[in-house]
Amino acid sequence: MKFGLVIIIIFALVAGVNYYVARRMAYVLEKICPILPNWIYGAMFVAMTALLVLGFARSMLPIPAWMKNALGVANAYWMGIFIYLLIFFIISDVFILIFRLKDAKIIMWMVAVVLALAVSCYGFHHAKQIKLANYDIDIDKNIGSLNIAMVSDLHIGAVKSEERLPKVIDKINEQSADLVCIAGDIFDNDFDAIGNPDEVINQLKRINAPYGVYACLGNHDAGGTINKMLDLLEKANVRVLNDEYEIVDGRFIVCGRLDAFPIGGNGGMTRKGIENVLEGADMSLPVIVLDHNPQDVDKYDENIDLVLSGHTHKGQIFPCGIVTDMMFPVDYGYYRRDENAPHVVVSSGAGAWGMPMRVGTDCEVVSIKMK
Repeated sequence: MKFGLVIIIIFALVAGVNYYVARRMAYVLEKICPILPNWIYGAMFVAMTALLVLGFARSMLPIPAWMKNALGVANAYWMGIFIYLLIFFIISDVFILIFRLKDAKIIMWMVAVVLALAVSCYGFHHAKQIKLANYDIDIDKNIGSLNIAMVSDLHIGAVKSEERLPKVIDKINEQSADLVCIAGDIFDNDFDAIGNPDEVINQLKRINAPYGVYACLGNHDAGGTINKMLDLLEKANVRVLNDEYEIVDGRFIVCGRLDAFPIGGNGGMTRKGIENVLEGADMSLPVIVLDHNPQDVDKYDENIDLVLSGHTHKGQIFPCGIVTDMMFPVDYGYYRRDENAPHVVVSSGAGAWGMPMRVGTDCEVVSIKMK
C-alpha cells in the first residue's frame, strides 16, 4: 500500500512539472504557429509525460529489446532538455512576477526555450570531451613512486557510452600509469543494453599498465545481469575486488569495497567492515582503497593511505552540484579530514548517467602521482 502511494505521488509530481512546462511551450508554439490545432497541445503534454515515465520503466515493459533501447535514447536526450526548460521557465516566471512583466511573458518564455536548447546542445557536446585531472599525493609509508590512472562511472550501456569508451582508454594510456583503478559504476545496471560487449572487452584490454587494472563495483554494477558484468570484466583482464584485497608486487595493497546500496542487489554479496576486509593484511604496506561511494570516507583511519571514489558525477549538470556538495563529505577532488586520515580523491566520472550531458562538470580521467 505504501509503495503504491509513493508511485502515485511520483507520477503526480512528474505529471505536474510536465504540465507546467508543456503549458508554456504550448503558449510559445501558439504564438509562433497559430494554425496548429488545439489538440496538439494536449498530445504534447501526454507525450512528454509518457516519455519520461516509460523511459525509466522500460526494463519492466513487455516490449522488444530494440524498442526498450529506443525509449532509453529518447528519454535520455529529452530528460536533459526538459530539465533546462523547467529551470529557465521557472527563472522567467520569477522575473515576470517580480518585475511585473506579464505583457512580456511570450518574449520571456521564448528566451527560456532558446536558452534551454542552447545549454542542452552545449551539454551534449561537452559530454564527448575527456579531460584530465592531476593530483600529487605524499604518504608517510614507503612506496617510492607510483603513477596511478583512475576512472569511475563509465556507465557502459548508457547512451553514447560505447562511443566514448575508446577516448577514455586513449586518455588512460597517455598517462603511462603503473596501475589503473576503476572506482565503480562500470556498467549502467542493464548489461543487455550494451550494443557490442565484445568490443567493450577489446577496448578494456587495450589498457596498458604494468601492475594491471583493478576495480570495485558501484551501485549500478548490480541487478539481474551482474554475473554477465563480472564475466565481461574477467575476459577483459580487469581484476574486480569484492571486499577483497591484493598485494601488488610486494609493494602496496589494493582493496576493493562492495557498494553499500547496489541497485537490484549484487548477487547476494554483503559489504563488510573495512577491518574485516583487511584482516591479516600487512598494514605497514601502503593501502589503496577503491570505494565507489564517498559517503563513508571519514570512517577510514590512518591505516588507509588513499581512497579513490566516484559516484557523485559532481552533480553532472549545473546546478545539481550544489546538492551533491551538501550530500557528501567531498563530492569532487582532493580531500583529507585531518593529518591522521587517508588522502581521498573523488572523480566526477568518465561517463554520464541518464542524459548524455555535462554542464559545469567534465568527463575525466584522473592521474595521481603517489610517493
